[in-house]
Amino acid sequence: MFTGIISNIGTITQAQQLADLRLSISCGFPPESIKLGDSIACNGCCLTVVEILKNGFAVELSKETISRTVPGSWAAGQNLNLERPLKLGDTLDGHMVSGHVDGLATIKSIEVSGGSHIITLESPPELAPFIAQKGSVTLDGISLTVNKVENNQFTVNIIPHTWQNTTINQRKTGSQLNLEIDIIARHIARFMKQ
Repeated sequence: MFTGIISNIGTITQAQQLADLRLSISCGFPPESIKLGDSIACNGCCLTVVEILKNGFAVELSKETISRTVPGSWAAGQNLNLERPLKLGDTLDGHMVSGHVDGLATIKSIEVSGGSHIITLESPPELAPFIAQKGSVTLDGISLTVNKVENNQFTVNIIPHTWQNTTINQRKTGSQLNLEIDIIARHIARFMKQ
């Protein structure tokens, strides 16, 4: 489990297509703090550490993972929002995030409002019912509160700290982001269908 609070920005230094796509990621996490088998959320996608590197770690992505995430986002040179998993006893500063990408949200507009940025996004129609005003979404691993919802469009407010310390500032109108809907909404909807 994760919280959607980004703790580091990593860079893909190498992408190798083997049986699966293997990525080498450099980051500011001390190598001694990373263990084989650790889960690290990379742009909101929970990935398993398969090798510890001098300045980061390596992960492998299956075809399923690649098919559900933003096309082209797993290439060398790409920056990634990174988050270590929540440990028992940690504070839950964001919201409960599983690291399972549900779909892609597309940026429709970005407006500056004071020091913040208001981003309007479009979700896939099948995910729209799970997005509620004042509810939570995760975009590229970032925990955000939904300001407004209209049909399958919704807005979020990006405060200056988040804008400066995540990769959201590298996105523009038309960019796609990995979207995870609120985990509680998902389970309630499943329960209501039974």
